[in-house]
Amino acid sequence: MLHVIIDFHTHIFPPQVRENREEYLRRDATFEEMYGSPRAKIATMEELLRSMDEAGVDVSVALGFAWSDHDDCVRHNDYLLEAAESSGGRIVPFCNVNLLAGEAAREVERCARGGARGLGELRPDSQGWSLDGEAGDTLAEVALLHGLILLFHVTEPVGHEYPGKRGLRLDSFYRFLERAAGVSVVGAHLAGGLPFYTSMPKAGRALSAIHVDTAALRYLYEPSVLSGVASASGGLGADRLLFGSDFPLVGQSAALSDIRASGLDDATLRSVSGGNAGRLLRIDAAPSR
Repeated sequence: MLHVIIDFHTHIFPPQVRENREEYLRRDATFEEMYGSPRAKIATMEELLRSMDEAGVDVSVALGFAWSDHDDCVRHNDYLLEAAESSGGRIVPFCNVNLLAGEAAREVERCARGGARGLGELRPDSQGWSLDGEAGDTLAEVALLHGLILLFHVTEPVGHEYPGKRGLRLDSFYRFLERAAGVSVVGAHLAGGLPFYTSMPKAGRALSAIHVDTAALRYLYEPSVLSGVASASGGLGADRLLFGSDFPLVGQSAALSDIRASGLDDATLRSVSGGNAGRLLRIDAAPSR
């Protein structure tokens, strides 16, 4: 079977967000934090598809944004669902909601009916709700009900500061994993470093149920860290690693080069760059370009 390359972590926005950037910066504190600099790139569906063609990526998961306003979430979700449909299967939509909104559960149902395969990039702390509370339990329930994957931005508790670093505390994410049995969960950016705790027996049991992506790897870790994660014996391992670029922050070609320079053997590289994601998303063949 032909190897399918899947990027599990990309970002696209409706064109009007880029065209009216200053307005959105005033309206949303998290958007202002992450995209306030004119150097922060905002990409559209067309730009993602061009990048995929150049990098040899077959499928990309396009993630929503953690808008504070429910209507902004809905408009972004509409764009993701439309982009997925027009891409012929090359773009897989993950939508987003603010669990503080009374209409959140209905919006999740609408997105699931429209073809969303998951919710993400979820940032509870940025939106002002707690994954430890009732909202977290509701999130797990709706994910199970609709068969959705949950992809979280997880904040590593050490290291340098950068725009958007805080989104979900590592300890809160871990407690959610202990409670959310049966939910498919992906921790972005190597889940804030959580895989490094796999040698702790109790932590390993919780970690056995999650995947982690490599988004923005070059800004957080040395590529060689992936060999250690892939060979971990306490509950993660090579079959739980997903290639993610964080496009357009990192170009897809550059992100693939980082993965290939990580020291992983050929079989593991194939799993990380698409095999694992294909099983999770139930994709077994490359869509037509």
